[in-house]
Amino acid sequence: MTQTKFLITGATGDTGGYTVRQLLEKNQAVRVLAHRPDERSEELQKSGAKVMFGDLLDFDSVRAALSGVDRAYFCYPICPGIVQATAQFAQAAKEAGVEVIVNMSQISARGDAKSEAARQHWLSERVFDWSGVPTVHLRPTFFAEWLLYLAPMIRKGKILAPFTATGRHAPVAAEDQARVIVAILQNPIAHFGKTYPLYGAVGHTLPEIAAIVGHVIGKEVTYQQVPIEQYAEVYSPKRPAQNTAKSMYSDPGALSGGPAKAFLMQHLHEVAIDHSNGIFAGTNNYIAEIGGRPPMTVEEFVTRNREAFA
Repeated sequence: MTQTKFLITGATGDTGGYTVRQLLEKNQAVRVLAHRPDERSEELQKSGAKVMFGDLLDFDSVRAALSGVDRAYFCYPICPGIVQATAQFAQAAKEAGVEVIVNMSQISARGDAKSEAARQHWLSERVFDWSGVPTVHLRPTFFAEWLLYLAPMIRKGKILAPFTATGRHAPVAAEDQARVIVAILQNPIAHFGKTYPLYGAVGHTLPEIAAIVGHVIGKEVTYQQVPIEQYAEVYSPKRPAQNTAKSMYSDPGALSGGPAKAFLMQHLHEVAIDHSNGIFAGTNNYIAEIGGRPPMTVEEFVTRNREAFA
């Protein structure tokens, strides 16, 4: 019996990385498309994945990555180019006879979204649908991982972000999302054509999240809404740039300037409004029903990652 072959994009990021690890734990044949050789891609190779290098905007490298693949996970960062990347990925998948694509979208994706990134994600969904390749769309709310991106602030006892103190969301961990991705990739037929909003366990306001983090790490942590421009100045992660969908922040280099910064800043401005208007709020049972385990609470996530905030 021929072994099913999986292609995972965004494998050096959060959802993709967990998806690779979970598939390998099940002794599956995993290929990843990485943007460049570095420590992360080297770790993927050591773990047992076959690593290919290329760009989702380069049709030849996408064709090569999908050749011989049965099922695939598509994950694109919050930066320009997703519709082109989607069209190329869908065409290459169709040529390769791919059985299913799991597509990472976002909760605010809709045709009338004011965020250009959210609207482009919605268009990306439509392109996959038109392609005829069976596709499953995932629309997560804000990732729990954004707390890790803000760890330098949290260590100083505060969380600064451009969101109101009244908007709510249930932070969803990448590990939980990956279990859904893996489950769909392994048994896709019942999910063809479905769109799944994904949420964490409990909805919170940002001040409530700050209080929970503070309780777990044993220090006072407060939340403050700040203008997006101030947030961009404060948020300056030191990780290398990467081609993954890292929650709402995308490539850390995007805040350094140029068109990518303008694209991300426009997105942040509009999703802050969406967040206040309840677009990111809600909970459901998809992670438990499909992934086989209830999603992590904020307390559980912070406890698991306590060292990051020390």
